[in-house]
Amino acid sequence: MLNTSVNASELLGRAILSADTFAPGPTTGLFKKTNRTTPFINAQPVQGFSAAIASAKKGTYLVISDNGFGAKANSPDYVLRIYAVEPDFTTGKVFPVNVQTGERLQSFNRQSFIELNDRNRKVNFPIVADLTFYPNSKNSVSKVIKDNRLLTGGDFDIESFRQINDGTYWIGDEFGPFLLHAGKDGELLDSPIPLPMFFKNNKLNFVKSPDHPDFTNLLDDKAQVVTATLPGSRGFEGLALNNSGTKLYAMLEGALVQEPQKKRLLIYEFDPASKQYTGKIFPYLMEDSSHAIGELTAINDLEFIVIERDNTQGDPNKPEFKMPAKFKRLYKINIAKMNKEGFVEKELLVDLLKIRDPKGIGGQDTVNGVFAFPFVTIETVLPVDNRTLLVVNDNNYADTRGRHLKQIDNTEFILIGLE
Repeated sequence: MLNTSVNASELLGRAILSADTFAPGPTTGLFKKTNRTTPFINAQPVQGFSAAIASAKKGTYLVISDNGFGAKANSPDYVLRIYAVEPDFTTGKVFPVNVQTGERLQSFNRQSFIELNDRNRKVNFPIVADLTFYPNSKNSVSKVIKDNRLLTGGDFDIESFRQINDGTYWIGDEFGPFLLHAGKDGELLDSPIPLPMFFKNNKLNFVKSPDHPDFTNLLDDKAQVVTATLPGSRGFEGLALNNSGTKLYAMLEGALVQEPQKKRLLIYEFDPASKQYTGKIFPYLMEDSSHAIGELTAINDLEFIVIERDNTQGDPNKPEFKMPAKFKRLYKINIAKMNKEGFVEKELLVDLLKIRDPKGIGGQDTVNGVFAFPFVTIETVLPVDNRTLLVVNDNNYADTRGRHLKQIDNTEFILIGLE
């Protein structure tokens, strides 16, 4: 069991992947307004990591890159991928590695990633690869995307994933929200699985965000929002696999539209063997209704870690930030224990804005012995062993500046030790 002494959290390692890191692929950024020169010709930014799992070789990880540039409309040319990386906490750098072997590579090439695709034609609605032109555009859809039926950020917003015993992947999406089931080579094995509306609702039988494909033909964005039962960008942000490998736990980032208690988020139990929800739901209470969760990760069959964060950014220890980050925390929850209000038992594990750094691993980013992880979105936490956690930020390329006001965020991998 992980130790829960908050004051014992200590920075043990830090490795940085430059924001301007690219991998070969279809030209992207056609619809993204940024301070970088776009489009990125025959290249895809390696960024937006939203979850991690252990990979083939010790010290290497598979990380999932989300929908691309933050919205369905600006990401139809961003290919959905799982990258293989090795954060080297000795050199402080992050290296690409071979997906199969974990061996280091000279660059992010095709050996370093898996591309999600619908070659089996399992998606039961039109995807970008089915189109001649990108949505609302005169730009032709990339031939590579069409020929390989690659999934893009115009199809799904993948925020979390786990690998089960048979080697296949389960992936949490925000646009549906859907659960996606993919094979070892990224091919979808089943149609996207929707989330049933387990509570009485006069409008819909399933939970649907404004980006749900069923709403594509509605008149405008306002009509989509009015019809939806979940706010935009509040789908499956967390997806945990219990240690037994028998159940998945999918967690919504935000409260349902009909939910009167906006601090109440829901965790849904899912059985990968039957590919159905069990009907068991576990309520989680946020500290504030303006917060969101960034990840749900299993410690064992009953205990999990939740990232809860506010929507601010900036190191509170640096005077350059006038309105810095205030709330970035890891909580331990136990789904077998409910408090008197009916929410899962919740215990503070780490304050990510107050990590001790007696060894000065953070360099100039450690102020008076305190290292902060002050990014607006922190979406990866993974137990490395029973006293060490890996935490990674989603750097939202190239929009956020949580570390330095004049520098876009890199992707940082940190190790946090718990005594």
